[in-house]
Amino acid sequence: MVLMTGMVVLADRPNIIVVMTDDQGYGDLSCHGNPDIQTPHLDQLHSQSIRFTNFHVDPTCAPTRAALLTGRYSLSTGVWHTIAGRSFLHPDEVTLADVLQNAGYATGMFGKWHLGDNYPCRPHDRGFDQAIYHGGGGIGQTPDLWGNDYFDDRYFHNGKPQQHKGYCTDVWFDEAMRFMSTRRDEPFFCYLLPNAPHGPYLVDAKYSKPFVERGFSQDRANFYGMLVNLDENMGRLESFLKKNGLRNNTIVIFMTDNGTAGPWYPKEGADHTTGLRGIKGSIYEGGHRVPFFVRWPAGRIGGGRDVAHLAAHIDIMPTLMELSGSARPSSPALHGRSLAPLLRDPDSEWENRSLIVNNQRIAVPRKYKDFVVMSDPWRLVGKDQLYNLDKDRGQQNNVAARHPEVIRELINSYDDWWNTTSDRIATLVPITVGSDHENPTYLTAHDWHATKIPWHQEVVAEAPAFNGHWEIKVAKPGSYRVTLMERPLEANHSIAATSAVLEVGGKTLRQVIPFGAKQIHFDIELKLGRTRLKSTLTNDSGVSRGAYYASVLRQTTSKSEKQ
Repeated sequence: MVLMTGMVVLADRPNIIVVMTDDQGYGDLSCHGNPDIQTPHLDQLHSQSIRFTNFHVDPTCAPTRAALLTGRYSLSTGVWHTIAGRSFLHPDEVTLADVLQNAGYATGMFGKWHLGDNYPCRPHDRGFDQAIYHGGGGIGQTPDLWGNDYFDDRYFHNGKPQQHKGYCTDVWFDEAMRFMSTRRDEPFFCYLLPNAPHGPYLVDAKYSKPFVERGFSQDRANFYGMLVNLDENMGRLESFLKKNGLRNNTIVIFMTDNGTAGPWYPKEGADHTTGLRGIKGSIYEGGHRVPFFVRWPAGRIGGGRDVAHLAAHIDIMPTLMELSGSARPSSPALHGRSLAPLLRDPDSEWENRSLIVNNQRIAVPRKYKDFVVMSDPWRLVGKDQLYNLDKDRGQQNNVAARHPEVIRELINSYDDWWNTTSDRIATLVPITVGSDHENPTYLTAHDWHATKIPWHQEVVAEAPAFNGHWEIKVAKPGSYRVTLMERPLEANHSIAATSAVLEVGGKTLRQVIPFGAKQIHFDIELKLGRTRLKSTLTNDSGVSRGAYYASVLRQTTSKSEKQ
């Protein structure tokens, strides 16, 4: 029997590949006019795809990833920062992987996750059958496995460290193709997330040398070299799809997660390729307008056509749900709109809409902080800058004084958006400890709630006098062992302190740290529910800092739990 769901025959459901690069801007492709690099494989995909030329994401990476996977504005999902415990996708959110997995898809993700490194926020907790990923927001950041440097690294495979051979981008593509090659009897969703060209800019010299020889700085040469390598991998992916007979019925989406991070571009100036103002982190167009290519030959999508209608990351989930004939619970409500009509016919009628992008990156989001309201052709940047992009692509001429009625209308749209999305801003997503899904739980300073965060292993190595606390949720009451470290055990590093204090569950425990100790243990009874965990390590000079790493192991359950 051939089953039907929506308008899609289940036997013919499309495979889905979403490729999203990290910190590659709208102008960082030769098909978009960049004169410095050549990206022939991406150019070819561009020529075969529907291209959304007015497509927007958040100005930084974790919020974009949350919005893409949920079809909801990132502020609603609990993700409005990249560190400090504000990059955890709320457990109540329904992901695209959840939906497709429930519809019979094999689901895999490879590369940069950045929506939480602990249960229940890890990718294999959020609908992915198989996930191979680095920790935190980048290789070498504090939650990543110690010593990773883009080459021959260890990555997490469904939460367990696994050694890999080769350059990181090559590994992500290798593993993605291995996953797809074993899923021939069922449709698959492959979420492929290279960390390139995110800093630090590391790549084999054979890729960067031609740019150095042309006079570019080493960082710029490496950035471009990372993109050349990425483009080669896009070519390998295309060859794989053809060789395995998958190309015709596979939806391929290519996009990036925010504006370019190339520091040679002026932060609020226009780049030399596209004329867009701003880079990563900016609420001007260059910070959030990104490439978005969609190809699906069997679905009559392709042919090198442009779509200029306003669209965004929140539209991806409803679009792929419609194209795959998949359904999701009605709650929480989607914020995006399916782009399927425009994919089938770019000349379809499309009602104008307002979209909002904001950049919070603070503990509790603040209304009217760093926002833009988009309603073509207008861009309201903050409350008092208005640009007409039909006449001013580079956003150089503020026409706010001439159009007060437009400002009022766009501010009203923002107010409606804020009222819709801000209900979780005072609610922190805790890290669960003591769960059967993850025991022990490893904590890192990347997720401290604090103003100064040792977010990278290089910062940890400097041993700054920073401290903060972790918000945790005790899954089961009982006896726990909390272990404090300055660095993970594999770093073979002694704690540079003489005393340790642990505060958790309303209790304060103290210990002397033996000379040369690499870790210090505290045994404590913890009750069910939420609490804070904070540590303080103090040296002979009286300088204190938090333990940058900790583990929480549930040893036994309580008597009441046993009963």
